Amino acid sequence: MVLAAGLGKRMRPITDTMPKPLVKIAGKTLLDWGLDSLEAAGVTRAVVNVHYLPEQIIAHVAGRRAPKIVISDEREALLESAGGIVKALPLLGGEPFYIINADTFWIDNGEPSLERLSLAWDAARMDILLMLTDLDSATGHCVGTDFLVASDGTLRRSKADPAGLIYAGAAIIHPRIFKDAPAGSHSLNVYFDKAIAAGRLFGMAMRGRWITVGTPDAIPAAEAAVASALAKAV
Repeated sequence: MVLAAGLGKRMRPITDTMPKPLVKIAGKTLLDWGLDSLEAAGVTRAVVNVHYLPEQIIAHVAGRRAPKIVISDEREALLESAGGIVKALPLLGGEPFYIINADTFWIDNGEPSLERLSLAWDAARMDILLMLTDLDSATGHCVGTDFLVASDGTLRRSKADPAGLIYAGAAIIHPRIFKDAPAGSHSLNVYFDKAIAAGRLFGMAMRGRWITVGTPDAIPAAEAAVASALAKAV
């Protein structure tokens, strides 16, 4: 599932007339950066949720051949990250699935990070497996770290400890964590904390350059980071 329903307020005035997932970096929309990563990992079907200026996103993804796009329509109410997933559960099915944020992306160094995430997934031990990155590998990140990784791969909140890692906006989630979940707007952080308490939140560090674009001023740095990362990958 691609989380693409946000308002993108910090990206104004660009987002006065377009949804943030359609902002282009290095000639490609943020949404397509994410969808291309899913395609490279062998994903054949992706649910994309929409809320703000939804017709633009629906029209944009109509031209994609892979992955096949299914729209989860949230026009009636903005549901945040977890609320959007809960609404889309009937479209996602009962097996573990990827989630990715439509406003961050990455350039892999070597094996695709989503493939590595899939290989690291262990449903017997995990409810959620987060893709992580370090501060030195991030472009556009303006706050501290999110998680500390224990020797067994489990996570706990880092409280911005510089030794921690950043949640890189991609994960594998087992839908069982949403059993008895409330309808309506709420955040994935609730489920991260439940998984921490149960010892079932794990993380995997990606390899490559991770890029987040929060404001219009961040676009040149993001495009420079893409150019640099792609040059090193050649």
